[in-house]
Amino acid sequence: MPRAGIPQGSSVRLLIYLLFAIQLVSMGAMEMSGPFWPVHLRQLTSNDAVFSFASTAVYVGPMLGIILTSAFWGRIGDRYGHKLMMIRALAGLSLTQLGLALCNDIWVILVLRFLQGAFAGYIAPAQAYGVSIEAPSRRARLFAILQISTNVGSLLGAVAGGLILDHATFFWINIVASGLCALCTVIAALTLPDVAPATKTTASSAPSAPSRPGLYNPLTLSLLGIMGLLLLARMLPQTSFSLYVSSTFDVSNALVGLCYGLLALGFILCATSWSRYFEQRNPTQTLQAITAIVIACITLTAMAGLTRQPLVFAIVYFAWGVLLGATTPVLTALISKSTDNSRQGQVLGLAQGVSQTASIIGISLGALLSQVYGLQYTYLYVSLAYGVVLLPLVLLRYRSVGVLDRASE
Repeated sequence: MPRAGIPQGSSVRLLIYLLFAIQLVSMGAMEMSGPFWPVHLRQLTSNDAVFSFASTAVYVGPMLGIILTSAFWGRIGDRYGHKLMMIRALAGLSLTQLGLALCNDIWVILVLRFLQGAFAGYIAPAQAYGVSIEAPSRRARLFAILQISTNVGSLLGAVAGGLILDHATFFWINIVASGLCALCTVIAALTLPDVAPATKTTASSAPSAPSRPGLYNPLTLSLLGIMGLLLLARMLPQTSFSLYVSSTFDVSNALVGLCYGLLALGFILCATSWSRYFEQRNPTQTLQAITAIVIACITLTAMAGLTRQPLVFAIVYFAWGVLLGATTPVLTALISKSTDNSRQGQVLGLAQGVSQTASIIGISLGALLSQVYGLQYTYLYVSLAYGVVLLPLVLLRYRSVGVLDRASE
């Protein structure tokens, strides 16, 4: 029986589209400055050591903030409502972007970027709010739609930021981003309905419902670990991508950017199709399919590392993006279904923290490996990392799928 305050039918679709639009605009606003922080920081200092540290910390800082606070904000959302947490996050983005626009001290910028992750962290509450209004059978599609909005926003935001920087200063990038996030805050506050927090399912109140394991149970932790390993593998070539492509294939910067964009394009085009495919399958079948997808990722990334033909590399990169559409959104849906509705904010916040941690480790490890052993092995490391994922994935298939099947019913 639906909880009071939850919209039904076609109104849910309209709200999902609104969530998509808010996330696209707000995440696009944040990515307007993303590619250009090193350019701005270089103008603020002539000290190479400070610049080297700051150009890394300006990206790692928000991730650390999210890692440290996402589960906490999730618990607050579970208690008081996820709409409130979305408004808090959007307001935090707007205020910190305004502070970044007005600040020209490197150390204050780094503090603000950390606070941006700690007090904003929009994605997890948006996912939790979506879960509170969407049917459980459509959660994979929900997470796919929201991740697509992030990817599209990132692509459009980077282009918009470059256009602004071509005709104005870095100050205006952050001012425009602050204004867009403020607009999203107002729209979310005025248009999204309040949904009462879910109450914990108990045996006495729902005797026929299957019991779901607690938050920190082996099943949920295994799914979180597998998702983290997959993201780590994906992030290994992040820092060395442009150098690898330009040195291996001797192509223009435009083609380097095209190859990079093909990964996101493959995800954007196919993520919702994958989610519809997995909606018709139980968790046992889902894990079997993800195992096959990981094996395909091993093959594709090995091909990317061995080929010396730019066209083959581009096709492989697009196909890899297509496969990625069947990993994170689907696993996030399984994690969500394995946890009681009253703890969705906390578990999705924890998932966001795991994602950020895996991204930091993957980026750092990829940079270290490329410096120590050279660029030529970059995608062979990725292939090996995917191979590592197979062991816990196969173990989970044979040990926990019965529990997961019952929990997802």
